[in-house]
Amino acid sequence: MDKDCIFCKIINGDIPSFKIYEDQEYLAFFDISQFTKGHTLVIPKKHYTNVWEVEDIGSYMKVVQAIVKHFKSKGFIYVDTLTFGRLVPHAHIHLVPHNGDDPDWEKGLSGLEYLHSDKHLKRDMEELKKIAAEFKL
Repeated sequence: MDKDCIFCKIINGDIPSFKIYEDQEYLAFFDISQFTKGHTLVIPKKHYTNVWEVEDIGSYMKVVQAIVKHFKSKGFIYVDTLTFGRLVPHAHIHLVPHNGDDPDWEKGLSGLEYLHSDKHLKRDMEELKKIAAEFKL
């Protein structure tokens, strides 16, 4: 654990989060700034600076795959998977589900374009809590 890492603080329960999946090794929770409804971060509980340092990357990807399959079972037709490491230096994968009814789907906006846009959906905490219950594995 890194005492200054926001994701380590979430893992420890020092910062509240909207969890949709958790096991001994990994945690999946909503990004507070939703690109789309259900935008989720999947992180290892052990602190790694980036995804490529994760010792058992295969088990990490299996968890990511299971969550993507879960989203698809809820009717999402595509789930963007994005890895960024510079903004928060803790390994994390963004899962951004799409169901084809947002206008940016038609434009084919990439994850990077979303990241650098004003497309983030500002949701209040109660709404995030309800959505998290809907998405929970």
